[in-house]
Amino acid sequence: MEQTAKHIFFRGRVQGVGFRYTVRQIAAQYSLTGTVKNLPDGSVEAVFQGSPERVQGCIDDIQIEFAGYIRQTDASEQVFNSHLTDFRIIH
Repeated sequence: MEQTAKHIFFRGRVQGVGFRYTVRQIAAQYSLTGTVKNLPDGSVEAVFQGSPERVQGCIDDIQIEFAGYIRQTDASEQVFNSHLTDFRIIH
């Protein structure tokens, strides 16, 4: 089964609105592994890992859920990390 990893920065009003917790819930619905964390500049950084279709579906759902909050999304491919076995919020 093909696996992919995406490294994403969400910019806009994405802190203080339940963003990380909702991202974790959506990622769980897609059975993805990865991380999500707030950054000092007010953006949120996330890594999503799984099948390409599930990763893209998760990202699409996040963008729909937070359409009024996300101003910019920057995505890049990343090397798949088999040590990530769940999806967690990093504090």
